[in-house]
This record gives sequence, structure tokens and C-alpha cells, in this order.
Amino acid sequence: MKAQIIRIGNSRGIRIPKAVIEQCQFDNEVNLNISDQKLIISSAEHPRANWDNQFRALADNQDDRLLISDSNSTTTWDAEEWEW
Repeated sequence: MKAQIIRIGNSRGIRIPKAVIEQCQFDNEVNLNISDQKLIISSAEHPRANWDNQFRALADNQDDRLLISDSNSTTTWDAEEWEW
């Protein structure tokens, strides 16, 4: 896809089609990175956004059990040698 560089006030910019913005799930803010003469535009959303809601939903559904048991992780070194 090609886009024209246009004048926006004293700056220059590009218009991003609405369909592209929706497909990329961009909100009101994006990150801009430059690498090897390429402009990379990515969502500014934080990777762990809404985790608190997801964890709460797991607890509400009683689906927050441990997958690996802690009870077998102690060794004789843990019991005999370890000191606080």
C-alpha cells in the first residue's frame, strides 16, 4: 500500500486508512520506531493491560489453580541447609 506524504500545518504526515487502524487495533496513541530506514508504527497499548480483569475472571470461575504443585519442590537441602 502506498500513501502520499501531505502537509499538516508546519509538519508533514500520512493518512492511515480507517480499515488499517481498525485492523491494527490502534487507539489514540501509537509508538513510532525507526529501524534500517523504516518507520514502524505499533500500538501504544501496554502488554499487560487488563491482566487484573483477566485474573479476577479466572478466580471467579475457580480456574486459578496451580498447574505444577509446589509440594514436591522441597529438597533435603531446603529442609536442612537453608537459613533465613
